[in-house]
Amino acid sequence: MGRVLGLDVGDRRIGVALSDEGRRIASPHSVYQRVGYGPDTRYFLALAKEQGVAYIVAGLPYNMDGSLGGQADKVRAFCDQLAAAGLEVRYIDERLTTRAAERVLLEADLSRSRRRKVIDKMAAVFILQGYLDALALKDKNENRLD
Repeated sequence: MGRVLGLDVGDRRIGVALSDEGRRIASPHSVYQRVGYGPDTRYFLALAKEQGVAYIVAGLPYNMDGSLGGQADKVRAFCDQLAAAGLEVRYIDERLTTRAAERVLLEADLSRSRRRKVIDKMAAVFILQGYLDALALKDKNENRLD
């Protein structure tokens, strides 16, 4: 079946999260400092192979009115590079994931500098966990006897 890799794609950093083999739980992995499309793509190809990743779920930034945000084109451009390299990419609405991650980190009483270091991978966890929960709900509804 393979694991799922969750990405919170930013201009300078990419937050990374990984699912377990059963695709139930998202865990923080790392924050990748972007270098350029070529090196970035090679890094994620190697990571996907090393971790047994079946596909990638990237957060797509929508505006609150449901339209795609300006960052969405940048996320798609990056993910198009991953797809061209042979990785399957799926998207999920990432509205408010960074804000939710920030709230959790504030409640954990992390310092501002520590929050800055982990916020991207925590946002990736929220993106991936949202996807995994939706996937589990879909499977549950399809297997339900009426």
